Amino acid sequence: MYTRSLPLAALVFAILLIAERVIAAIDDVDDIALRERDIDYISYFEPERYNAFDKRSSPTGGYTPGNVTCPNLSSFVRNATSLAENETLYIENRHAVTTPYLIDYLDRLNLTDFNATDFLVDTNVTIGLAFSGGGYRAMLSGAGFLAAFDARTPNATDDGHIGGLLQSSTYITGLSGGSWLVTSVAINDYPTIRELQGSDTVWDLSNSILNPGGWQVAQTTAYYSQIIQEVDGKRDAGFDVSLTDYWGRGLAFQLFNYTDGGPGLTFSDIRNLSTWQNYSMPYPIVVADGRPYNTNIVSLNSTVYEFSPYELGSWDPSLYSFAVLDYIGTNMTNGQPQDNASCIKGFDNAGFVIGTSSTLFNQFLLQLNDTGIEGVLYEAAQAVLEGISAEDNDIAPYEPNPFFGVNPNISYVYNETQLTLVDGGEDYQNIPLAPLIQPVRQVDVIFAIDNSADTNSSWPAGWSMTATYDRQFTSQANGTKFPAVPDRNTFVGMNLTARPTWFGCNASNITGENGGTTVPLIVYLANYPWTYYSNTSTFQLSYDTDEVDGIITNGYNVATQGNGTVDTEWARCVGCAIIHRETERRNQTPTAECQACLSKYCWNGTVLDSQASQATAEPSLVISEQSSSDGATMAAVNSVVWGVVVLGVVAGAML
Repeated sequence: MYTRSLPLAALVFAILLIAERVIAAIDDVDDIALRERDIDYISYFEPERYNAFDKRSSPTGGYTPGNVTCPNLSSFVRNATSLAENETLYIENRHAVTTPYLIDYLDRLNLTDFNATDFLVDTNVTIGLAFSGGGYRAMLSGAGFLAAFDARTPNATDDGHIGGLLQSSTYITGLSGGSWLVTSVAINDYPTIRELQGSDTVWDLSNSILNPGGWQVAQTTAYYSQIIQEVDGKRDAGFDVSLTDYWGRGLAFQLFNYTDGGPGLTFSDIRNLSTWQNYSMPYPIVVADGRPYNTNIVSLNSTVYEFSPYELGSWDPSLYSFAVLDYIGTNMTNGQPQDNASCIKGFDNAGFVIGTSSTLFNQFLLQLNDTGIEGVLYEAAQAVLEGISAEDNDIAPYEPNPFFGVNPNISYVYNETQLTLVDGGEDYQNIPLAPLIQPVRQVDVIFAIDNSADTNSSWPAGWSMTATYDRQFTSQANGTKFPAVPDRNTFVGMNLTARPTWFGCNASNITGENGGTTVPLIVYLANYPWTYYSNTSTFQLSYDTDEVDGIITNGYNVATQGNGTVDTEWARCVGCAIIHRETERRNQTPTAECQACLSKYCWNGTVLDSQASQATAEPSLVISEQSSSDGATMAAVNSVVWGVVVLGVVAGAML
């Protein structure tokens, strides 16, 4: 979740570090009652969906992992030579669900000279949705895109809309703020965005995750007390903990529709849900980066890890292994439990997983020199942050390391007792494309949703796309290919973030198997102000109802190009993008209608020599103007947050 707004984050999360000390100083903290949270299920969700949560995998029923009898497996770790058998089976069954939806979607578009049933009679088109990082901005803007893709959203199947794309998709990936969206909808059994948006028990962002009680100090105190007790339980059981544990539990309170955020809820529990068991959800993947132990640097060459409901691991040659997710807390050597009779379950806590994907505490220290802070404030911030880093509190610790002793000739962690993971966007690949460009997954088209904060104004500028393109030329590529993309300056100067842009339109120009047809077409869609200035800071931690609604609606309008008002052919062009790669495999010429779409949206290879103007990087609303007072209000809010957090850091440094 790379951004230039790191100083604010550095100060915000310092408060989290001192929270435990503050709570510990309060007498009789256990007597403070938690506010009543009657959220076993949201009234307008289907209640029966949530019965599956009674089957949570944590044997303790809480945050602390526990001992179970080891299953009879030949190995708990496999080499990354193919898809896991469980994933293969799920995808086969998922395709049986998606194909009828895709036929219905394409028929509704009424494409000329095209028959969807005939085209898909013996073919599966694999669609991937990738949601970038960017804090709550990414979660909310991404939610607008997801609502536009969802046929259940009111009016989403009308002319000019693209509802049904979600139902037709095979994979969905997220990192950092995007992982909050992907996991929240998955773990809640796929409610609609409208249901989540209208709930008063989840997705309530009116108060900060650091101060959920607002002015009700007792509520916030009880909240911290509970989280600290839960994390202490994990520590007392012998597991290493860090700030990520506290952060993940806070996210779970906000995002998971379960009492107290489901402290015993695991990422593998997704497999217990009805929408999983009837193959109604796309296969979810959350991305994190590996960081070598005792370092602060995460580079483009870092190992990219992925969490699925079945596995944790990486396709990168620096690991090239996957571990069974359910048992990753077990002491293992070369994929075998050290105690064959006893294993650990519950380590893959769902909050901890999305906390891992959004763990960027180490970046705060690295960027401190660029904050402009001087004197005593700089020294205070540096002292707190160096304390975090020195104690390895700035990472998500996975100890014991599930890959200990695995692939000693290639693995960078084979001899490490701890696997250390951080925010999935720290290697600059802020859109989680890596899982979807693996040839073994045979993805045809990726809808890449970019809600990054590349510019000083927190708008995307294509940086993630250039990073993923560059990575294919490193030692970590391992045979993966990515279409050519322009440099950052061209992205902004040619307004490629202002409209949908397609990359990889001509497979014959891509070096790869079968003339490049195994490399997916990328439909790039960036956050842009259509009806709302959705470029909030990555580290804005509270949003009122108007902001939430405005950002989600804006994401919907970006996805639909203003419900087709700007380009009446956009929805049909989406259909053309979906079938394009398969059309190339068959050596068929695209229809005239689809050729027009290719001409309009494909990047033509142009690269700008001149510097893009600042005006291009700071766009205005597309559809309607908004009063300038809104920007002033946001600046005022950020100033207040800054002031409050500075006081927190100074206090923390003095404790």
